[in-house]
Amino acid sequence: MDIQEKIEKLRKEIELNSYLYYVEDNPKLEDYEYDKLFRELEALEKEHPDLITPDSPTQRVGGVSEKFEAVAHKNRLYSLENANNEDELKRWYERILKDLDPNVGQMSLFSEVAKAAEDIKIPLACEYKIDGLAIALTYKNGRFVQGLTRGDGFIGEDITNNIKTIKSIPLKLFEPVDVEVRGEIYMPVSSFEKLNKKQEEAGQKTFANPRNAAAGSIRQLDPKITASRDLSIWVYGGIFEGKDAPKTHSGTMKKLKELGFKTNKITVVEGVEGALKCIQKIDETRKDLDFATDGVVIKVDSIHSQNELGFTSRVPKWAIAYKFPPEAVWTKLLRVDFQVGRTGVITPVAILEPVSLAGSVVGRASLYNFDEIKRLDIMEGDRVLVKKAAEIIPKVLKAEKTDDSKPFKMPENCPCCHTPLIEKENEVGLWCPNPECTDILKGKIEYFVSKYAMDIEGFGESIIAQLIDRNMVKSWADLYKLTLFDFMKLDLIKEKSATNLVNALEASKNCKMSKFLNALGIRLVGKESADILCQYFKTIDELKAASLEDLSAIAGIGEKMAKNIYEYFKNEDNLKIIEQGLSLGIKPENTYTISDNLKLKGKSFVITGTLAEFSRDKAQEILKSLGAKTPSAVSKNTDYVIAGENPGSKLDKAKALGITILNEEEFKNMLEN
Repeated sequence: MDIQEKIEKLRKEIELNSYLYYVEDNPKLEDYEYDKLFRELEALEKEHPDLITPDSPTQRVGGVSEKFEAVAHKNRLYSLENANNEDELKRWYERILKDLDPNVGQMSLFSEVAKAAEDIKIPLACEYKIDGLAIALTYKNGRFVQGLTRGDGFIGEDITNNIKTIKSIPLKLFEPVDVEVRGEIYMPVSSFEKLNKKQEEAGQKTFANPRNAAAGSIRQLDPKITASRDLSIWVYGGIFEGKDAPKTHSGTMKKLKELGFKTNKITVVEGVEGALKCIQKIDETRKDLDFATDGVVIKVDSIHSQNELGFTSRVPKWAIAYKFPPEAVWTKLLRVDFQVGRTGVITPVAILEPVSLAGSVVGRASLYNFDEIKRLDIMEGDRVLVKKAAEIIPKVLKAEKTDDSKPFKMPENCPCCHTPLIEKENEVGLWCPNPECTDILKGKIEYFVSKYAMDIEGFGESIIAQLIDRNMVKSWADLYKLTLFDFMKLDLIKEKSATNLVNALEASKNCKMSKFLNALGIRLVGKESADILCQYFKTIDELKAASLEDLSAIAGIGEKMAKNIYEYFKNEDNLKIIEQGLSLGIKPENTYTISDNLKLKGKSFVITGTLAEFSRDKAQEILKSLGAKTPSAVSKNTDYVIAGENPGSKLDKAKALGITILNEEEFKNMLEN
């Protein structure tokens, strides 16, 4: 295949997927895969500019549906250049400096010699990249007259009547001005979940994501259907004319907010380093947002500089979208393996054709349990969609059959110790009943030393595996019997590393009781449950003596959890190991004050957003020390929501439920009083 044929093939594939995405609202490719094709075409056209044609996907944006009247945009809507990493963002900034000041042309941000370019700090406006449907709104004398989709950037679809049904879009502005406003129609994540549930109950097609749902809702021929969907807008720009027009992008957004628009949050920073810090902060907090965002848009703030920089045939030179790593990608399921967890449960694991996902190469993904395999109809050889749950654990979302798909055999014996597997009453899955199973012991020790348990540094999987395989450790208590010379017997462990491991074990002996309880690995008891137990029992001995009725009566400790705790502390082997650990110097300290007179005892607090003077962990620890509970989700049982900067959907839910909301100052006053 020659270059021209390859380019034509790429164009056809991109055009087909653009049509499915923009026109049919039924994407078949993930954004990451689409961007990969687009970049490949751009690279080939850059190498062979004589092969560029006016109808190439690189020379236009999107597509136009035939459902609505086509109308030419007064001002063209452009796409955005993408940056997928820090270096690409810095190169864009370097081009900005060069175009605005020719003297910078001889310098490079990547040069060891000419660092002066890094010191030139142009004001940049950073804002959420909303994953919705781009629109242009026209206002004459302060009144809304027309709403168009982006379409191909030159021509859009007239969806004026549907736009009028969205309550967050003003029909009359606070001032009688002429302005063209750019925004992104979106569906809140909470509303998207309700809509999909409703569609499913009605036996109708569900939407793939909130962007898909928003696009399908705004482009209904019947505006009543659009009105029934909970759509909203974030305005991200406006075109004013005349001498009184704002001089900066941030000024434009301020003006639009004063006119009555719901505006995208803007943070103005100095230079590329400021932008990178802003990106990091947004990345850390975006999971709490009630709208989908797949990146950060960075714009030169000065409109004079924007005009000086201008546009390419497809994108403004003065703006770029920094895209977060893809959250889901397609790959091939090579086979299904089985692993034994610390509780003995058998977990099926998807072994994948390695693929890059959210900044790392993924070759394995959890299938959770056998019911999940049935639900997904998983077979070896399937094409599977994989994402990182909570950005950490790879998970298979769905599977598609291929010519290579074939069923796999379910296990009958433990893959580690070969003991026949059992089923437990009222439990999903298969279990290894052998308490001496090596994999079960490894899982227990790994959990014991982990961050939210005993937090013992240096004990990686390799060291734990060697200790168990060499019969040096048969329980977590045995760790505290190990000496410097024991560690030096392990592969690749020298005296310094061995000393660090001994010191880490010694330091962990003075621990919080809540961490120690979590480290024991009692089934269903995690960090939050361990904290709750410490609010009711002063010592381990008190907890050991608790009846099943005592445990079941505690708010936040369910019936199953109470039974697991009760049975754990009635097991002689467990008690023996605990006594062994205590005799070797472990001293669990209960940092919570136990009192029936605490003002916050039994109260439930949920924290959302970022607090200025407290980390979330610190705020939760303070609340728990006063007897409060700190669940992660808002419910009708929540008493207070503490809202910091950039609060997410939890705040909206709290308002809807009529829950008392505290800002950080009010929270501090409550603590002081």
